[in-house]
Amino acid sequence: MGFMDDAKKTAEAVSDRLKDAWEDTTDRVSDKVDELKADAAVKKAEAEKESVQKRNDVRENVRD
Repeated sequence: MGFMDDAKKTAEAVSDRLKDAWEDTTDRVSDKVDELKADAAVKKAEAEKESVQKRNDVRENVRD
């Protein structure tokens, strides 16, 4: 029975390592998605800022 116990412990250890690797991978993917969303939000805000600046410049030129 010693062989079966060792095999069971080995299988459990492999299972635990696979589970940890899967959790690490999902965390990394989630972090990357969050990063991409944040980058998109920044780009959108910069585009809106640029649009407002151009609109204000046009209005200022019209006033002159």
